Amino acid sequence: MEQAIDGKVLLDNIDKVHTTELGADRIRRNLKLETADTVAYCKDKCLDKSCNIYRKGKNWYCHTGNIRITINAHSYTIITAHIIK
Repeated sequence: MEQAIDGKVLLDNIDKVHTTELGADRIRRNLKLETADTVAYCKDKCLDKSCNIYRKGKNWYCHTGNIRITINAHSYTIITAHIIK
C-alpha cells in the first residue's frame, strides 16, 4: 500500500522533476541514450504503467523494464539512472 502512495506523490509532482547538466550527461552515458532531452525520457519511463515506483530514505526509485531511475524525494532532481543487468 505504501508503495502506491509514494508513487502517487512522485507522479503528482512529475512537472517538478529535473536534473543538472552533469546529471543529464551521466544519465545519457549510463543508459546509452541518443536523445538530448534526458529529463523527458526519464519522465516518460516514470509515467509508464508498468513502472514500479517506491521511496527508500531520501530517494524515489523507478524501475521499468531493465532501467532504474533514482530521484531525490525533496528536490525532485534526477540523480542517476542505470541499466539493470
